Amino acid sequence: MQAKKRYLILFSAGVCLILLFYLQGPASRRTPNRGDDPHPHWPHFSDPLRAFIPWDQTETEDYNVRVSPRHKRDDNSGAYKCRMDSCFDFSLCGSNGFKVYVYPQQKGEKISESYRNILSSIESSRFYTSDPGQACLFVLNLDTLDRDQLSPQYVHNLKTKIQNLNLWNNGRNHLIFNLYSGTWPDYTEDLGFEIGQAMLAKASISTENFRPDFDISIPLFSKDHPRTGGDRGYLKYNTIPPFRKYVLVFKGKRYLTGIGSDTRNALHHVHNAEDVVLLTTCKHGKDWQKHKDARCDKDNAEYDRYDYKEMLHNSTFCLVPRGRRLGSFRFLEALQAACVPVMLSNGWELPFSEIIDWHTAAVIGDERLLLQIPSTVRSIHQDRILSLRQQTQFLWEAYFSSVEKIVLTTLEIIQDRVLQHNARSTLMWNRLPGGLFTLPQFSSYLGDFPFFYSVLGVKPQQKFTAVIHAVTPLVSQSQPIFKLLVAVAKSQYCAQIIVLWNCDKPLPAKHRWPATSVPVIVIEGESKVMSSRFLPYDNIRTDAVLSLDEDTVLSTTEVDFAFTVWQIFPERIVGYPARSHFWDSNKERWGYTSKWTNDYSMVLTGAAFYHRYYNYLYTQYLPGSLKSMVDQLSNCEDILMNFLVSAVTKMPPIKVTQKKQYKETMMGQTSRASRWADPDHFAQRQMCMNKFASWFGTMPLVHSQMRLDPVLFKDQVSILRKKYRDIERL
Repeated sequence: MQAKKRYLILFSAGVCLILLFYLQGPASRRTPNRGDDPHPHWPHFSDPLRAFIPWDQTETEDYNVRVSPRHKRDDNSGAYKCRMDSCFDFSLCGSNGFKVYVYPQQKGEKISESYRNILSSIESSRFYTSDPGQACLFVLNLDTLDRDQLSPQYVHNLKTKIQNLNLWNNGRNHLIFNLYSGTWPDYTEDLGFEIGQAMLAKASISTENFRPDFDISIPLFSKDHPRTGGDRGYLKYNTIPPFRKYVLVFKGKRYLTGIGSDTRNALHHVHNAEDVVLLTTCKHGKDWQKHKDARCDKDNAEYDRYDYKEMLHNSTFCLVPRGRRLGSFRFLEALQAACVPVMLSNGWELPFSEIIDWHTAAVIGDERLLLQIPSTVRSIHQDRILSLRQQTQFLWEAYFSSVEKIVLTTLEIIQDRVLQHNARSTLMWNRLPGGLFTLPQFSSYLGDFPFFYSVLGVKPQQKFTAVIHAVTPLVSQSQPIFKLLVAVAKSQYCAQIIVLWNCDKPLPAKHRWPATSVPVIVIEGESKVMSSRFLPYDNIRTDAVLSLDEDTVLSTTEVDFAFTVWQIFPERIVGYPARSHFWDSNKERWGYTSKWTNDYSMVLTGAAFYHRYYNYLYTQYLPGSLKSMVDQLSNCEDILMNFLVSAVTKMPPIKVTQKKQYKETMMGQTSRASRWADPDHFAQRQMCMNKFASWFGTMPLVHSQMRLDPVLFKDQVSILRKKYRDIERL
């Protein structure tokens, strides 16, 4: 019995030793491959594709089958490891914020018009600095847009020229723009010089070469793409049902040989010459007839029968297949035409993919499933089609309609990476008015922006702050400003009154101001300039601002009614004095008129409500050149604010009906004359209209004939006649 026990003990010990050997053996063999660190590395859970994969399985064949090509590349190629935290020096952006420096142009260096437009857009933006010591980001003044060696725009010896730049620092904190790379026959994405640690803003970039959260994919745009402004999209209002003459169209080159030929050569399989019209031509290049096939003559003849623009504007979907490179001009053409892009370019990192949800504006196809494209687009419901088309218009106008918007979007994306605590949300980027007009430095809460109220179900505060702009010394108690103070203070919605003292005389003593039931705060204007009336003062705590000129004549009832209207339209300017713009064909310029007509496009801020966010946007978004012009003229600040708000909302302001005796009064004989009496005042405003339109690149003002009258607004007539009966008095 004792022998049997000893035998069992020895047998168990042997089994344990064998198990211990097999358990420790592989580990001991793996340890040298991990260096001298005896502790295994925990998985990096920030990468969703690698989470929970044991460290000792990452080198197995099974792991490499499952992992994406992008992660293989990141693991195995040191050249692609650049990320913001590894190849960007955030310390340069600390004290001065996000500033961009453009290298001075070198003598003898030619720059293409497209690249000059890019540099001009940067130099005219609020990000620009001429001091490299203040810069967070650097942009070359060497033209890197076209790196096709066969192109006349190709810049030679670029590698040497860049390496000789004193600030290059292996590309750290540099941004390189590129539209074309590679050449016949391979069209690779090589730029012909070492970019080092620089970021790429590149068109037609592949997902394989794209470095997420570091590079930026931009659209391919033509040399004729406008620098600023750009045309509006072509979607017309009330296009329901959203179907057009054609379901799917394409017209372009058919590459007979080489890269990009497979997809376009196969388009004839789904072309039916009825509602699916996919046209290609062999006529391109000097030697196309050498490669001519049996279909070329027929394809060329049918190609010439159709007008491209007519097809573009009368089709529901537009095919965007790859060409020699992954991107093409048709992408932007389809967006502008409200023709839903059907992407057929496998591996293309879509433009601004970091911020734009392209599934809301495009159909992402697969080149391998070309024959399924017609049935796929036919199956999309008309509600979905209308939504897609509307989103194409928003994205076009917000980010793609001009070189300036493409450049600013690129810079704003980088700024969001640098200032992560202020980064915009996906909603900000993908809904009106878009990321360029939604400055996150104002607030991190969407509910603080007037254009998101309806989305979030938020209502503005029930109080307003009145800001009275004073430029005339206090001489008599009968001056209009005293009557205005009393009338505004009696409003049930008034929280406080701020008197902005922009007069050359010292601040009046407190006892000079009338006693009111709400606080009256007198602030001395900064530098006594006109733009100071739109500064985002900390004293303004309410959502609504009532902007008033000192000589405005308004009753308490009028103030109350205008505020109730503004609460329904908090994203717009709502007020009394209306003006209009028009195109003067004889002088070929924009004109300004103050005639009382049924039509208006501006509500002047001499008596108007607007959201306090526009004070911040006016101060931070608009360039110093426009604000300096306003300050020098002591004029046009109200027009500039109307330009800004209409550019944001794409809508007109709202005029409310006032007493017939409303007027911008003249000052008394003992005070300085009102600026309205200045004979040069009107001429200056004409000039301002055209200067502002030039900077915006378009005319953002929108005409309207809507007036909201207290007799008809919201409630029964009999009740409103009693509620606002003072307005009806002549």
